Amino acid sequence: MPGISQRIRQLKASSTIAFNTRASEMRRQGIDVIAMTAGEPDFQPPEHVLEAAREAIQLGLTKYTPSEGTLELRQAVCEKFSRENGLSYEPDQVIVSTGGKQVLYNAFQSVLEPGDEVVLMAPTWVSYPPQIELAGGVPVPVHTRPEDGFVPALDAIRAAITDRTRVVLINSPSNPTGAVYPAQLIRDIVELAAEHDLWVFSDELYEHLIYEGTFTPAGRFAPERTLVVHGASKGYALTGWRIGFGAGPRELIKGMNRLQSQVTSGANALAQYATIAALNEVEKTRAFMEMTRAAYRERRDVLVEGLNRLGLATPKPKGAFYVMVDLTSIDRDEGKAALRLLEEARVASVPGTDFLAPGQARFSYATSLDNVHEALRRIESFLG
Repeated sequence: MPGISQRIRQLKASSTIAFNTRASEMRRQGIDVIAMTAGEPDFQPPEHVLEAAREAIQLGLTKYTPSEGTLELRQAVCEKFSRENGLSYEPDQVIVSTGGKQVLYNAFQSVLEPGDEVVLMAPTWVSYPPQIELAGGVPVPVHTRPEDGFVPALDAIRAAITDRTRVVLINSPSNPTGAVYPAQLIRDIVELAAEHDLWVFSDELYEHLIYEGTFTPAGRFAPERTLVVHGASKGYALTGWRIGFGAGPRELIKGMNRLQSQVTSGANALAQYATIAALNEVEKTRAFMEMTRAAYRERRDVLVEGLNRLGLATPKPKGAFYVMVDLTSIDRDEGKAALRLLEEARVASVPGTDFLAPGQARFSYATSLDNVHEALRRIESFLG
């Protein structure tokens, strides 16, 4: 039969999805597994957002939308960035895509030539390196340390920049580490990028999930070279609705939309309409976010205290809903350690291999507090 392309044969499947799938298979077999794998809020979306989706159905708003997203949603995105972040955009500087992942994919495809380098912080989100490589680029990791809260050193970023560097990628709050970068570091990274005439891609999907510290938007310092990547999945609990949005310089957004128009066209029409309500009905959305953030903070505190008490070194993250756990006391190979936790303790995590985090695994606490307590009990029993 005809063959598959080399680039697809070399493309890794998402380890997050792989371990989540394995946990689901075990559940179907009747095995009680606590899945702490996927970064998916366990809360239902706010009621006013669900009501907006119902209204969209009644109004018949089920047709194709413009490839770049509806004007109404792009206006709402502009208002969100102005209201919350002090950033000024016009609707033609915004693109709506099928999740934040597509925004990033569009961006890498739009700016990278073969051999161009992208500086990114490790541990890193699993999809960054494959997306860069699919665009012909080369991911260049800057490694961070648990004892520093996984916050990178500016000198290490500077040392990673070469004459082939095209993009510096920031992710704060971070997936998988939960690190929240100080405002001065964000400014310094952007100024360093400007010094070398580089793009800054700032993945800010976890903006609304910060427990200590404050959020600093990278676009505040050099909007002419910064792409802000955001979306409705995390803070608004709209993961399956698949709405991401990006904001940046017009020429970049125009190029990203040119690609999107030939690949997926517009995002889901009903989900776009519902996201307008999430962005515009500010007080209702804020109340929802305060409720969920308080729940995540409690779960984080219980999980971090419990894992450290069991001898599994776990720094306390300041944002997102993940912890990175040192599993070397179980096995030096993080994949084998995570597999033992899954098969023997019935607790599913994601090994740090594809996060570029050897010896560690990511646990998501976007699950109930009862599940967190039970996971700790099972791990304690497993460790003896």
